[in-house]
Amino acid sequence: MPKLDEQLPGQPMVDLENPFIDDRGVIQNLLERPTGSTVIITSKVGSKRANHYHKSDWHFCYLVSGRMDYYHRPVGQESAPEKIDVGEGQMVFTPPMVEHAMVFTEDTVFLTLSRNARDHEAYETDLVRVDLA
Repeated sequence: MPKLDEQLPGQPMVDLENPFIDDRGVIQNLLERPTGSTVIITSKVGSKRANHYHKSDWHFCYLVSGRMDYYHRPVGQESAPEKIDVGEGQMVFTPPMVEHAMVFTEDTVFLTLSRNARDHEAYETDLVRVDLA
């Protein structure tokens, strides 16, 4: 099993391994590494989340259902952020020091698997709010 920060993706979209499928259903591996927290988040169509960056945390976001526009750019960059359309069954990765925002174009359920613990104090200490989307 990789250590916490080994072999992290170099781009936002994460290619998932092929699922295991048989007559009982499907098993889709999402992440083969230690994490500090795993949360499930629901978001209503038209809502926004994130609009921040993390100093040390990274996270993977896997869409269980729904759709979102994911915006990202390196901290301090003045150009417009890149927008990626993310749908059900897709996963995006956000490293530290990357401004990011999510705008939900459908009611959405997603999992966030993060490096750091997600208790309120630790989470707020590691993040800086921005106005990206």
